[in-house]
Amino acid sequence: MHGIALIAGLALIVWVLWDAFETILLPRRVPARLRLSRFFLRWLWTPWSALALAIRHRPRRENFLGFYALLSILSLLAAWAAGLITGFAMLLWAGGSHIAADGEHATFALDLYLSGSTFFTLGLGDVRPMTGLARALIVIEAGTGFGFLALVISYLPVLYQAFSKREARITMLDEWAGSPPTAAVLLRRCFEARDPNVLSALLKEWEVSSAQILESHLSYPILCYFRSQHDNQSWLASLTAILDACAFVIVGIEGIDPFQARLTFAIGRHALVDLSQTLRLRPTLVERAPLEAQTLFELRAWLAQAGVRLAPGAEADRKLAELRALYAPYAERLSKLLVMPLPPCLPPPKARYNWETTAWGRTHIEEWH
Repeated sequence: MHGIALIAGLALIVWVLWDAFETILLPRRVPARLRLSRFFLRWLWTPWSALALAIRHRPRRENFLGFYALLSILSLLAAWAAGLITGFAMLLWAGGSHIAADGEHATFALDLYLSGSTFFTLGLGDVRPMTGLARALIVIEAGTGFGFLALVISYLPVLYQAFSKREARITMLDEWAGSPPTAAVLLRRCFEARDPNVLSALLKEWEVSSAQILESHLSYPILCYFRSQHDNQSWLASLTAILDACAFVIVGIEGIDPFQARLTFAIGRHALVDLSQTLRLRPTLVERAPLEAQTLFELRAWLAQAGVRLAPGAEADRKLAELRALYAPYAERLSKLLVMPLPPCLPPPKARYNWETTAWGRTHIEEWH
């Protein structure tokens, strides 16, 4: 029995430490297998998101979903700590529970208490190890607990730094593409500048932002579940709107050089594909993802009012459908999993920029629409 406890305790400690190492320290995608962090990242999300979908009021639903990422991180840290404490307690018990406590007999509960006080470096002294093996285990656990707390302290700031950088770019997209962001508003806004090539500078910035999202969200997949500050924005909607705009420019818009659009499209599509793979999503791939004929007609007419001339004809429609097929299936699967709506092709009726809306009313500046 003690031999089984020894093996089980060692296995539990190694499992937890390796999972923490892969989650916090290893800056790369790791193979999908039995991991405690995967349980808190994905499996608990299924019932949480199902409860959220029952909330019809969008702001309340977003607030509810916004709690998940932080609660899952805290729950994961607590589970890691509990696993390490239990594992070391099993080792103490397997070694014979050679500990001393005034007026108490050595039991597994006492081993667990000593393990917990050691892990959190309390050092109360009311329970003491009595043999060399027990003392060695206590020293090792104290070092493990100290290192664990250091990792926790460094882990959260890294997450919030990546989240803040991502949200700053999403917020800045509001004055360009509206909220929710749409490629149509983005293109129309660029033509209002009397220099359509201002779009190239914006797409260059999103080329960098897409690479940052790809790197940070692959290293820390929990960032995918972090919600944006406004309920009508999300990293997925923003990235999809940028890809839509790139697709329109690549197909052909009079007066805009498509070179930068191709570069941004490549890295944006790369981000969606790799994140889908990390979250174990298998989209239904298609040769083409065409827009409905009526939608495409309305889009061309809406853009033409601002002087944005999207290439017409069946060949342009075919090329657009082929480009959308490269990213739309991945965006749709991510949208369904994360409960993040994708942006429409055209802005919804009476759409407002977030900077125009306050808790006390809305501004009315027609030239911005």
